[in-house]
Amino acid sequence: MKLLWISAAIAFVLDQVSKYLVIHVMGVSQFKPVDVLPPILNFRYGENRGINFGLLGEGTSVWLLIAIACAICASVLWWMWRHPQGAIARICAGMLIGGALANVLDRVLYGFVLDFLNMSCCGIDNPFVFNVADIFIFAGAIGLVFFGKEGGSGKTGARKKGA
Repeated sequence: MKLLWISAAIAFVLDQVSKYLVIHVMGVSQFKPVDVLPPILNFRYGENRGINFGLLGEGTSVWLLIAIACAICASVLWWMWRHPQGAIARICAGMLIGGALANVLDRVLYGFVLDFLNMSCCGIDNPFVFNVADIFIFAGAIGLVFFGKEGGSGKTGARKKGA
């Protein structure tokens, strides 16, 4: 579990430091976007009051979203404790948990998740923004799908026959 906690801490700190640098040091705001490597990478201020892409943003309680994120983190921790996993799966679980808790901290501090990354390419203008925590959450979840073992069976990927 040590590997899980280390990767969670790294994900959490990298997200919070990146937000501080972009918003407070670089001064990115609603009125001051920064083109880093246009159109591929831009910093655009965003307040996500829902889940991914702002879904469930209108009228959803901040505390409900915090509770859901904490329940997911607790479930992943329980699964990792109950069904020991390999090193890659532990790192992935830590990335997911660290990213989720970084977004929880945003919700507690601001009432929303602070987003700033915008990526577009190939003539497609992407209107959505995300943050470093979202990258860790997504990568961690995908990693668990591919590298996580089923409930102690030792098998990865496909479900057991007859299940």
